[in-house]
Amino acid sequence: MKMVHLPALQSAALVCASVLLFACGKTPAPPQPVIAVPVVAKEWNKHGGTDAEQRFSVLKQITPENIDQLGLAWAFDLGVSRGIEATPLVVDGVIYVTATWNKVFALDARSGELLWQFDPQVDRSKAADLCCDAVNRGVAYSAGKIITGTIDGRLLAIDAKTGKKLWDVITVDQSKPYTITGAPRIVNGKAIIGNGGAEYGVRGYVSAYDVNSGEMLWRFYTVPGNPEDGFENATMAKAAKTWNGEWWKYGGGGTAWDSMAYDAELDLLYVGVGNGSPWNQSIRSPGGGDNLYLSSIVALRPDTGEYVWHYQTTPGETWDYTATQHMILAELEIGGTARKVIMQAPKNGFFYVIDRATGELLSANNYVPINWASHVDMETGRPVEVADARWGGKAPYLQLPGPMGGHNWHPMSFNPGTGLVYIPVLETPFIYGDDKSFAYTEGRWNTGSDSALASLPTDIAQFKAVKASLKGRLLAWDPVNQKPVWQVEHNSAWNGGVLSTAGGLIFQGNADAKLVAYRADNGERLWDFFAQTGIVAPPISYELDGQQYIAVASGWGGVFALVYGGLFPAESDPGVGRLMVFKLGAKAELPALVESSVVKPTPPASTADAATIAKGKLIYDINCTVCHGDHVISSGLIPDLRWSPLLVADEAMQAVVIDGALTSRGMPSFKGQISKADLTSLRAYIISAANDGLEAKLEIGK
Repeated sequence: MKMVHLPALQSAALVCASVLLFACGKTPAPPQPVIAVPVVAKEWNKHGGTDAEQRFSVLKQITPENIDQLGLAWAFDLGVSRGIEATPLVVDGVIYVTATWNKVFALDARSGELLWQFDPQVDRSKAADLCCDAVNRGVAYSAGKIITGTIDGRLLAIDAKTGKKLWDVITVDQSKPYTITGAPRIVNGKAIIGNGGAEYGVRGYVSAYDVNSGEMLWRFYTVPGNPEDGFENATMAKAAKTWNGEWWKYGGGGTAWDSMAYDAELDLLYVGVGNGSPWNQSIRSPGGGDNLYLSSIVALRPDTGEYVWHYQTTPGETWDYTATQHMILAELEIGGTARKVIMQAPKNGFFYVIDRATGELLSANNYVPINWASHVDMETGRPVEVADARWGGKAPYLQLPGPMGGHNWHPMSFNPGTGLVYIPVLETPFIYGDDKSFAYTEGRWNTGSDSALASLPTDIAQFKAVKASLKGRLLAWDPVNQKPVWQVEHNSAWNGGVLSTAGGLIFQGNADAKLVAYRADNGERLWDFFAQTGIVAPPISYELDGQQYIAVASGWGGVFALVYGGLFPAESDPGVGRLMVFKLGAKAELPALVESSVVKPTPPASTADAATIAKGKLIYDINCTVCHGDHVISSGLIPDLRWSPLLVADEAMQAVVIDGALTSRGMPSFKGQISKADLTSLRAYIISAANDGLEAKLEIGK
């Protein structure tokens, strides 16, 4: 097994210090307020508050002066807790929220009374095609209809009053490993939806459907297909010139799995496009090329899907550096001139300010430590890469950011009053290196990077060094001057989305199971509430009867929690998922946590030879880590395989892993991907992990 060497980690720490282009220490003065744009009304009826996606509330009843009076008004148990990432919507006194497996709930926004619930009965075996947990990010509302996507690739309309299904359409080829985790957006009577699955070998696209009938109106592919089939339009033909080899055999990727924004004045729909399939460009597109429209912001005409312009944040993407992260529309005064801009902090670590009418880059600077590029060239708009970072065909490279990014899906927020963007920031280094035995298999995790390099070290000193290098913070960023104004360090890298309000407050949940309020101008921590489980979803605010409410969905999960949650446990209970609503003067309490009484069984003795165990680890890393955790140490969201009764015999494991006995519960079948011989090695590795006492050695939880 390959290890991360401590000297490399120490070097990474030095690199982090040297490439951090902004200074720490004295807090700079906040920028002057910027030109305001339309902001959120008393309801929260769109995913980002408005089409501009600022996640800013004009409500100001709750302030730094009275925040100590904020209390829980009510909470609703969602019945599940695996990765609750939804933004609630509030329309006509009703709050709509989604939970795991795409269940939709309609609740009285004043009292929390359940009005209706809808279960789309998703195919839970599709969990095998989800890179990052069985999550979804919420619903859209249009003319009395709730529109929602499902992980098995459907788009549905539900009557907002009754919860009755109105229409249900399939948006993907369900024989391929497509999924939907993003929230739809509504533009001009059209429901816009993308999809996910790039790691598994699909071709990305975004589609528009009539909200009344479910009829598909247009589709824009984000990467070109097989040239022999002809191209859908001139845009795809032009994009194909930036690719090499036979990329279509790997799908190409470019899935639009999350962010969008809409400018009604310009009538432009902005779509964030994801990573390549596979990651390793030397496999996907040998000889290089920009590989449009990977890692790009693409502007389209929402009525036709016609291409208008694009800006590519990471040409020749090879690091899983998606540009699917939250995009915000605003007006900024730059150089004495009011500019209509779109802002994004994508995974690659640079914060971009772009003219949203033309796609012209106005400024860019790194908002986190990076060592894959030195800067963005303002003449070309391209990052100036560090040669060793383009790892395909070269030695492995320890890099910041890693595939988790400097900022992941968790929404940021823009406050027009302070002029600041508040970003949930990550620092998660990663080692990229060629997978020497790579063979593309549809439906499997295809990155082209050696999975063993990504496994955390088991040496105690090295593990502690890695743990110290993983960081998370709330960063207040000045987009005009491209510099930090203040930052708050978190105990974990994986924390929630952000809400800012006209009352001068910032709300963010965190991995330590708390919803926290900060001063918007200087980051002073003013208030917190213990939610019992980590919060990754973003809060919202709404007003009813002259009363301002704050609402947030809680439920620890997502890719970081699944892969590393066992090794870096949050201060939270994984078994609780709720919608919590707060107002001034409220004093409700959450039910007391029930202590777990699970007794870990004695695992079978480890008798396999080292070669068999090593082979089993490789099979586990490729197929199982993304759900059951690195080194078979589970976050608690998914069963810990070390204590599974299935370890008693190959036949018991085969019933589940190959024959699919638990597909209805979200454990997919790996038939055709894991053979019976593979299963023997896999079981041997899990038994070995159960016997090695790694948690105690690494003092996990201490």
